[in-house]
Amino acid sequence: MFGYIAINKAEMKFKDYDVYHSYYCGLCKRLKESYGIRGQITLSYDMTFLIVLLTGLYEPDTRKETVNCIAHPLEKHLARTNEFTDYAAAVNLILTYFKCKDDWDDERKRRQYIEARLLQPCMESIRLQHPRKVAAVSANLKKLSALERQNEQNIDLMSGIFGDIMAELFAYRKDEWEASLRKIGFFLGKFIYLMDAYEDVEADISLRNYNPFKDAFRSDPHFAENCRQLLTLMMAECSREFEKLPILWHVDILRNILYSGVWCHYTEISSKRGSDPAGRQDVNV
Repeated sequence: MFGYIAINKAEMKFKDYDVYHSYYCGLCKRLKESYGIRGQITLSYDMTFLIVLLTGLYEPDTRKETVNCIAHPLEKHLARTNEFTDYAAAVNLILTYFKCKDDWDDERKRRQYIEARLLQPCMESIRLQHPRKVAAVSANLKKLSALERQNEQNIDLMSGIFGDIMAELFAYRKDEWEASLRKIGFFLGKFIYLMDAYEDVEADISLRNYNPFKDAFRSDPHFAENCRQLLTLMMAECSREFEKLPILWHVDILRNILYSGVWCHYTEISSKRGSDPAGRQDVNV
């Protein structure tokens, strides 16, 4: 469930992209410093959004430095880091670890088993730093797995559980902004779960894996259109709550992600399936 919360680079100003990328580089840097190469390889753009959101809201002291990039060793990049970079690095590890563990438990994917074992030492220190966060992710993913084994088809229930996970992770501290951050995380989490199910539905049908969209994909000629309406509702709620926050820093970057970037993957998926501009689809499965 990674890769959905990204920017729309084509619609972003160059200066905003440089700022966004510097937070991404900062996250990569702190993952390596805190958890080694095994932590660095879990890097994703999704957590960069969390850093930029919390930085925009709380306006912390942020360090800027020029660093070498493992992906581009001949180039140097600006990296921005602050207290939220370290928090996002921990969250990134938590989600990756439990995703790998879940894949092993449910589908016996050996690669995920190995990755989970490699990340286990990192998780020991994270559990000490963020016990409530780790416990919430673990408990809710266990609940999701149990319901998947029962073939639960209530999409609101299933996506809501993942929404609860993200709500807990977005609530950085107990203050006047906690409720809004929880709502943003909740609806963003539901969006991620729904988008993941929407993307994987064909493969899950073929592999006989669980997917709450299976029946609708087979039988509903308006499947893609209905999914888009559902996804739009989730992002509307998320964005509405975001606009209540007194954010001045990086607001254009955040709006690019919430109003445009999150839809790039959906457009790509729908295009591959041959959906028409209205989102309708001819399904023969």
